[in-house]
Amino acid sequence: MKRLISLFLILISAPAHAVLASSEAGSHAAVDLTTHPMGYAALVLFVLAYTVVIFEEKLHLRKSKPVMMAAGLIWVLIAITYRLVGIPAETAHNAIIHNIAEYAELMLFLLSAMTYINSMAERNVFQALRGWLVSRGFSLRIIFWITGLLAFLISPLADNLTTALLMGAVVMAVAKDNPKFIALACINIVVGANAGGAFSPFGDITTLMVWQKGQVEFIQFFALFVPSLFNWIIPAAIMSLAISKEVPAPVHEDVTMRVGAKRIIFLFLMTIITAVSFHNFLDLPPAAGMMLGLSYLGFFSYYIKIKEKRILQYDPVLGVDGSNREPFDIFKKIARAEWDTLLFFYGVILCVGGLAQFGYLALVSHKMYVGLGATYANVLVGILSAIVDNIPVMFAVLTMNPDMSHGQWLLVTLTAGVGGSLLSIGSAAGVALMGTARGVYTFGAHMKWMPVVALGYAASIYIHLLINSKLF
Repeated sequence: MKRLISLFLILISAPAHAVLASSEAGSHAAVDLTTHPMGYAALVLFVLAYTVVIFEEKLHLRKSKPVMMAAGLIWVLIAITYRLVGIPAETAHNAIIHNIAEYAELMLFLLSAMTYINSMAERNVFQALRGWLVSRGFSLRIIFWITGLLAFLISPLADNLTTALLMGAVVMAVAKDNPKFIALACINIVVGANAGGAFSPFGDITTLMVWQKGQVEFIQFFALFVPSLFNWIIPAAIMSLAISKEVPAPVHEDVTMRVGAKRIIFLFLMTIITAVSFHNFLDLPPAAGMMLGLSYLGFFSYYIKIKEKRILQYDPVLGVDGSNREPFDIFKKIARAEWDTLLFFYGVILCVGGLAQFGYLALVSHKMYVGLGATYANVLVGILSAIVDNIPVMFAVLTMNPDMSHGQWLLVTLTAGVGGSLLSIGSAAGVALMGTARGVYTFGAHMKWMPVVALGYAASIYIHLLINSKLF
């Protein structure tokens, strides 16, 4: 044991390159400690933690736990290393505060959005849409196109995970005995949801991060609409040829939206407008606007609670049963937010931020954006996001802050958003549908059509380079 302790002390006191390098504008100086044993230890911690995340489904261990532990240990290594090489202690303190502030903006924004989505689900908004679709008696090919199109159109407002689950439920309801159709429809939904989320700050975590960082303004995201549309429609057109025009028996599912449902949808739209206005006109963080919007729902929830308490028997018009259901409570909707996901973001941001402090992101940025060039590097980011979650990949790019044109920032936003469609495990939408259609929509089923999805990926990049050439 004494020998191990002695060896550890020798390693941590090894010479290090303590050359301060300029990091992203407005952040704290990063340090070139890429060859220091502590830096290697930080890399190992991150790789181990992310390996556990990849096998979350098999281990049944929530993804937030390993990355939160890795984040804490990496910053312990940073604090110790800075002391060893003579860097002021407040440098690590200021750096971690900067990362925590970035996380706080993201977390508060998502918390507000998730609460609205949970509230609309509780008010039967999504169930009513599903009920309408499954009772129309559409053919399988029409259902394929409708669910893909709705995934593309809904995900810019609701996140791609919620959208995929909603459309997946429709597919499972109308064609539960047709595994071939379910697999193809799920691929279509994943591609559509990811593509739709790429041209809106609200559609994906990566686009939200780019918007909050100020690299792309709200209205500028819509320059990606046409490339995103081609990313979905090309694979959809090819896959639809493999789907029959059979008309399944309609499923009669009559769902009534509960009291206040439409007004909550309106308040959600007003919240989005508030967040955009905070950013565009007041130069305040969008998260502050979202939290103000959450207060709209807070006051309206009080109205719903009072109204529902007065109803003692089932009212088919209001769709409320006050005798056996608790009144609407906004704090219960907040409690139902995806806390595992929110804490996972905390771990990712602090892990990546920690690796930046050791100088690894500056090294990777030089290799990619100087060695390969911005276009090839950004295309590679999309491919990496299909293997590694796009959130750490995009946060790493934002932390590197390479010197790129506006067109290139839009390109990396596009590729990081749609690149996850290349594999079923490349996005939250794909992983969620593998759980919903377990044993039918699988990694292998998606891989069979991966060349078609890749064709859409390549087409979206080409279309962006073509129609937005003036932005480069």
